[in-house]
Amino acid sequence: MFRNSAAACLHLAGSLRRRKAGASLSRCVHQTPTMAKQLQARRLDGVAYNPWVEMAQLTSQYEAVNLGQGFPDFPPPDFAVEAFRQAVTGDFMLNQYTRGFGYPPLTEILASFFGKLLGQEIDPSKEVLVTVGAYGALFTAFQALVDEGDEVIIFEPYFDCYETMTLMAGGCPMFVPLKPTPAQKGELASSNWQLDPEELASKFTPRTKMLILNTPNNPLGKVFSREEVELVARLCQQHDVVCVSDEVYQWLVYDGCQHHSIASLPGMWERTLTIGSAGKTFSATGWKVGWVLGPDALVRHLRTVHQNSIYHCPTQAQAAVAQSLERERDHFGQPSSYFIQLPRDMQSRRDHVVRSVQQVGLRPMNPQGSYFFMADISDFRNKIPDLPGAEDEPFDQRFIKWMIKEKGLVALPVSFFYSKQHQKQFDHYIRFCFVKNESTLQAMDEKLQQWKEQLGA
Repeated sequence: MFRNSAAACLHLAGSLRRRKAGASLSRCVHQTPTMAKQLQARRLDGVAYNPWVEMAQLTSQYEAVNLGQGFPDFPPPDFAVEAFRQAVTGDFMLNQYTRGFGYPPLTEILASFFGKLLGQEIDPSKEVLVTVGAYGALFTAFQALVDEGDEVIIFEPYFDCYETMTLMAGGCPMFVPLKPTPAQKGELASSNWQLDPEELASKFTPRTKMLILNTPNNPLGKVFSREEVELVARLCQQHDVVCVSDEVYQWLVYDGCQHHSIASLPGMWERTLTIGSAGKTFSATGWKVGWVLGPDALVRHLRTVHQNSIYHCPTQAQAAVAQSLERERDHFGQPSSYFIQLPRDMQSRRDHVVRSVQQVGLRPMNPQGSYFFMADISDFRNKIPDLPGAEDEPFDQRFIKWMIKEKGLVALPVSFFYSKQHQKQFDHYIRFCFVKNESTLQAMDEKLQQWKEQLGA
């Protein structure tokens, strides 16, 4: 299995070259029935395994309290639900196709709303693309811009699809781990995990095509500082690199932190794709409405992929998101704004879960933003006999299996969010999702109380 190494890149690049070399011949010459064929495309080599499937199966098998998967189990705001109801029961034409690159009222409100935030005039017809969720936006960007042998810089820990999508496009992922600052290792907070400017600069080469910035970060919960975003911007401009800025959690920042969009910095709009999500914005992940904002010089290539793959996103969900954003535009900055109410509510839930997991010896790391926080499980490394899983499996993965089976609680191993070469260095962390309803949090408290009592015995 090839993953995140020079070997993987050379293997994929070689496969693509061989395929291209024989492409014209294969169109003309039929293979004989006896000739063996590889069924799957080579772009799937090394990326078929998905660890999330095993976690989901264990969660279901043991009926565990799910604090692993990143989705809210409470309803969207009333105004968003009403907007969806109107889209379904109102204009019958919303049951039909709309403009392939986005429902015009949605692209227009996205352009005007985010144009003001970014300080940029955005053309809704050329500089906005609506996609099937932010996941679809990311896939479209990788397929449109990453070519065979191109290098893509990824900060660790990272949303796991960044690596897979790089490899599927024929690119080479180049990893830069965020690290706790030495002077503050005793203070467990996401803000202490920082970029090493020299290490980051060393990753840029003539082959670097793209850098992925995810702020607020999943799974760490770090909100990149203004200085860090400016550093990334300088290096992208210096090396003529495209920045894909995954900002799906931009409204979920806590403790007075401020989100910084890199596209708003001087000289960065021209080389940045900003990705957003209605699912995260309005707590409606099942709607699967995402978008990309950027200059036409970049977005036109994403449109080519889009029109030759999914072509069109569900009209009614787009209409509901458009109406919801229009409502937020009218309430923006006011106490009635959902963008103010949501993070305030989620900060309270974050504090609840952080306090609760501490009572059994987990060491949570207070996040500045997102749905998630990481917790240090180092103290358990030599205390649990007969952990499930293979001995060479990362410790956090074995710990999670034990926690699901023995304690009825689900979190995720943070090693899922690291490259193979760095997993062992960071396999003493697990990720919790705190964006859950009161009944889920109560069930969590009951499981933790039982665990605490067992520790006391």
